[in-house]
Parts: sequence; structure tokens; C-alpha cells
Amino acid sequence: MDALAEAVISGAPPSELENVAVPGLYTAAHLRKDQVEIFRGVADKDVRKSLNVGQVRMPRLAPDEVLIATMAGSVSHDTVSAATFEPRPTFDLLGRLGEQGGFDRRHDQDFHAIGSDAAGVIVRVGSSVRRWKVGDHVVVAGAWVDSQEPGTHMDGMLSTEQRTWGLETNYGGLGHYSVARADQILPKPPHLTWEEAASGTLCATTAYRMLVGEHGARVKQGDIVLIWGAAGGLGSFAVQLVRNAGGIAVGVVSSEEKARRLAELGCDVVINRSELGLDEPGRDTAELGRRLGKVIRREVGEDPHIAVDTTGRATFGISVFVVRRGGVVVTCGSGSGDWHHFDNRYLWMNLKRVIGSNVANYQEAWDCNRLFTLGRLSPVLSRTFPLADVGEAARLVQTNQHVGKVGVLCLAAEEGLGVTDPGLRARIGERKLTPFRSGALAG
Repeated sequence: MDALAEAVISGAPPSELENVAVPGLYTAAHLRKDQVEIFRGVADKDVRKSLNVGQVRMPRLAPDEVLIATMAGSVSHDTVSAATFEPRPTFDLLGRLGEQGGFDRRHDQDFHAIGSDAAGVIVRVGSSVRRWKVGDHVVVAGAWVDSQEPGTHMDGMLSTEQRTWGLETNYGGLGHYSVARADQILPKPPHLTWEEAASGTLCATTAYRMLVGEHGARVKQGDIVLIWGAAGGLGSFAVQLVRNAGGIAVGVVSSEEKARRLAELGCDVVINRSELGLDEPGRDTAELGRRLGKVIRREVGEDPHIAVDTTGRATFGISVFVVRRGGVVVTCGSGSGDWHHFDNRYLWMNLKRVIGSNVANYQEAWDCNRLFTLGRLSPVLSRTFPLADVGEAARLVQTNQHVGKVGVLCLAAEEGLGVTDPGLRARIGERKLTPFRSGALAG
């Protein structure tokens, strides 16, 4: 391990960190450009074969960037898609970014250091960074935007240069170091461990924009919200946000174990999709929608106002059918396939809406992060792996064998480190902070 990483781990003060040299190489989970064809003709694209852990080159820091000693990261579905090289290799995206010249050239490498979540300690700041300093404990928001583009100042997600950090950029969060722009940085909630803090940024902020932010569905008291994949990372944060808003969360999951965990999280209604036959091949979408709608009405008396659909092809038509007249389907992904088929009559004749959503702008990310600090959002970490076993962590997500979020310890030697406000942690309570680990969530 390099001297700077050792200084961070030992708790060295900022003055000491500033005087320890930045290494020329560092350890990171990365993809290799010479491996993009390894899954050609292979049905099971096992990400353990494409995720490498080893030395990569340290980049030069741009004036508006910070270098973070990454204590922990987490696996997202973006990690999995990148590691399967689908729908296309991320090296294509990095190449186009590099064509813009300047500091963007650094991203176009023969490796891609991935990861869209990170928590750690700032060890260097660029010459134009004003609000952050060496020694700050931080987390990273997932949207990478051009702050000099006019549209960014209306909504960062309208930036034509908006990218998902660690997926469409290099030097992401699954390594000993990561590089992010200053306008991605958020203060780490002081009562959370490194791995807990790193598990919330991408999925929680995405769910916040979809449901709470002014560009999303704007959930309110009494709204019935259907959430597909509700035991996953984004889904379990969506459940909490709906409950915080006074809404009624209806979660759909794929197993009894996930149903049990989700009920413990506080989801008002939990539906096991296999028991309803929602995966039966050849079934008409309207028939499946009626079947699901009947269960929802039986449990809460009404059709849903909002459907949160990140599943895509397998569920989107059902979502359009099942939301009430004037209802909203909000989507940020298509895990089961990007081409969606639905009967448009149910959309236009019933005045329903579809909202596309992607990650979150800086203000939304800041507001969502504040909810963690207030104890209004709980991490949904279920397991952690050491960086050396990141392939196993990603495989768990790839095969949908996980609940909530799967964390990765980068420089953190073990779980439980990084808490700087134990009093706040005690007031919130361990059971509430570890719902998918202790098996219960108070309240």
C-alpha cells in the first residue's frame, strides 16, 4: 500500500496528507479494453471474468476536481452492465469523451476504473476548488455535468454533457482512489460507517429525483405508489421516500425472503410477483395488469397514482395499464430490456403520463444526502466484500441474489469504521440504520 493511503488509514491530519506524495499507480477494479470480446457468443456473461483488480495509472487532477482516498464503494446495476460490455463497451463512451480534448483526454485509456458510489477522504483539491479541502470526509453524487453549459444552471441533468460518474467517465469509486468534480461532492453523514455512506449516493438520489424532486412524480400524502424491484437498492430507497411523504408503498419482489425483508423495512403492501404469475410467458399485458390491479385494490382500495418502473420491457406495459386515470409512470432504467411494448390507448385515453428520469442534479443530491444526516433515510446495505472480491459482489447483483445494496471495502480495513458522530448514531439507533442486516426497522 502506498504512503498516502497509509496516512489516510492512520488518521493523519490534513497538513500531513498534503505533504505525502500522490502515487503514480493505484489499485482499482477495472475493465480492460483488450477483453471487450470475451463474452461474444456466451449466454452467461459472468462479470467475475471481466472485473479485474490491479494497478492503474493515477491521472493528473483538473482544476475543478478533487482526489479522494476511497474508503468504500458499492456495486450498482451500472457496474454490472459495464462489466458485461453491454449495450456497448464503455470504452466507446470514454473515447468520445477523450475526443473533447483537454483534461477529458485522461478518460480515454486502455482501462476503465469503474464504480458510481464512493465515500472517502479528500487528499488533493484542484486549483479552482473553493468549498472543499484536504481531510474532508465526503461522498460522491453520481451525475457528472458541465457547469459551464447554460442548461446546467436550470437543471444539471439537462446538460448535454451529463454522464454517470464511473460508468461514462474513468477513475470511479471502486478503487483505492477516485477522481470527481467538486460539484459532485457531498458531506459524508457523520453517523454512518464508510460502507453505509457509500451505499446511498447513486440509488437514493436517483429515487429522490424520480419521486420527490420537482422534475419527478412529486409524491404527496395518500399517494399509492407501485414500486417494481422494491427490495433492490433503488427500490428500497423509494419505499422509504414514499413513506416519508405520507404515501402508501406497494412493493413487488421476486421471492419470499425479499418479501419478508421489505415488510420489515416498512413497505405497506408487498407482492411476490411469482405468486401472481407475472412472469408467465405469453400472457397478455392487460390481463397481467388486471391481476395486479385486483391485488392492489384488495389491499388498499384504489389503483396506484404512481408506478416506479426500472425493470423495463417485462413490466412497463403493466405499469402503464395499472396506474389510475391521470396517473404517472416514472422510469430511470430498463433492466429486462430497452424496447418497451404497451397499448397506447391506456396511456392517452386515460390521460396518463410517462416521466423519464436519470440520476439527480446537485441540489437534489444535496437534499437527499441531508435526509441521511437527519436519520430520515436509512442505508440498505446487506453485505460487503473486500475490493479483491469485487467480482463476487457484482455477480451477486447480476444474478439478482442480493437485497438492498452490496458494499465494497476499498481502503477501509473492516466494516464499522468512519463514524465521527457516535452520539447521533445512538439516537437514531442501530436497528434503524441496518434494516437489511439486523432484520428490522423501528417505526
